[in-house]
Amino acid sequence: MSEIRHDDGRVELDDAGNAALEASPLYNHDLAPVRVADRTWSTYNFAALWISMAHCIPTYMLAAGLIAAGMSWLQALVTILLGNTIVLVPILANSHAGTKYGIPFPVYARAAYGTVGSNLPALMRALVACGWFGINCWIGGQALHTFCKAMLPHLWSHLSTAPTGGGHAPGEWVGLALFWALNIGVVYRGMDLLRKVENWAAPFVLVMTALLVGWAVWRAHGLGAIMAQPGKLRDFGSFFKVFVPSLTAMIGFWATLSLNMPDFTRFGRSQREQAVGQVVALPTTMTVFAAMGICITSATAIIYGHAIWDPVVLVGHFEQRWIVAVAMFTIVVATLSVNIAANVVSPANDFANAFPRFISFRSGGLITGVIGILMQPWKLMADPSGYIFKWLVGYSGGLGSIAGVLIADYFIVRKRELALADLYRPDGRYRYASGWNVPAVVATLAGCALAWIGAFVPSLHALYDYAWFVGFFVAGGAYLGLMRAPVLSSRA
Repeated sequence: MSEIRHDDGRVELDDAGNAALEASPLYNHDLAPVRVADRTWSTYNFAALWISMAHCIPTYMLAAGLIAAGMSWLQALVTILLGNTIVLVPILANSHAGTKYGIPFPVYARAAYGTVGSNLPALMRALVACGWFGINCWIGGQALHTFCKAMLPHLWSHLSTAPTGGGHAPGEWVGLALFWALNIGVVYRGMDLLRKVENWAAPFVLVMTALLVGWAVWRAHGLGAIMAQPGKLRDFGSFFKVFVPSLTAMIGFWATLSLNMPDFTRFGRSQREQAVGQVVALPTTMTVFAAMGICITSATAIIYGHAIWDPVVLVGHFEQRWIVAVAMFTIVVATLSVNIAANVVSPANDFANAFPRFISFRSGGLITGVIGILMQPWKLMADPSGYIFKWLVGYSGGLGSIAGVLIADYFIVRKRELALADLYRPDGRYRYASGWNVPAVVATLAGCALAWIGAFVPSLHALYDYAWFVGFFVAGGAYLGLMRAPVLSSRA
């Protein structure tokens, strides 16, 4: 098998090499390296991907939890901007291998973890994505429910009454089922449809949200009380106690994508285009969209007498049916675009990596959908503070540990050089010990243990506040140390 190395640094296999791999149990067409001729994503495609993923309801509501914890609106926005700037570092680092070799995340992970061991980081990442998939399906289902109440009032009135005891109305469950089916339908059409959806969804959602900001400011004759509120954290000590876990949560928001960006950058035309597209779009869009959410919510306190953070609930207050329809369509588009890109592509590939001969991208997406609902996302979204300080901070420690191992392996141990064909061979250089690279597994577990121990031991709670950072540096450092031990490494 021979590699073809292009002048711009990108690598692919020749026809004979690709044909020889098709018999491997580690190969299927969804996991195969993308040919250079098929790597067509431009700067705009990557920018549109991030813009459309950031334009989602969780981003809109992100500042809510920070302001509820005592931050001012400006402190909340600075925290969001800083967190998204920091997470760009692992995002760009892990993106490099995707563009250079045309490989998805679980195949990239085989170099560090082994051909079998790669399932550890892949499935850890996949389970978090399933949770996110469920959260966004619930949000999208709520939007469809509100849309139907406005457009089909007589029919939907029978489905809009929630049972006593705080349950959810039948229409909410119907909306969830419809939105879930819409997601799975797009998955079955493949990555090309995804690229087209992201390209037009990004500007559409931005324009519609800007119009909502204009309406809110006009109706309120200003920006409202929240924008004038100085914040409740009066001294540095009290601010710092909230800032640290909040910053970790902001990093945790995209810690998932910081691992699996190779799933997208494998289609990139060049390293420069994928990097510029991501740097320009991610931190700016996250901050601007969160700021739009703050402006609109602050104005609602004047318009309706109380702050409404949830845009689905806000639109439900509108009286004109056509406005409700347009707004709900915008929310559905925004939620669909982020859900498919951020929460289906990766776990679909991750599940396919576990059983390449039996699970395709499509069936992996279906598995994601089922698990996402079984995780009961309506409970995760019930408490904004729990969503930020438990869900986001908690899983960031595990994903940070994986990122530490992957980046240490690719940039320091291997100096960005991989044997492309061996990533698909069960008897190649990445077989290690029966398919497992022990240093990577031990380092990951060590990073997770130290990142999470503070959740159970009060005296070590500071470690949990820094969960992503602790996991990243502990796992990365442990991996480099263990790879220098010949007994453990079995390194190629």
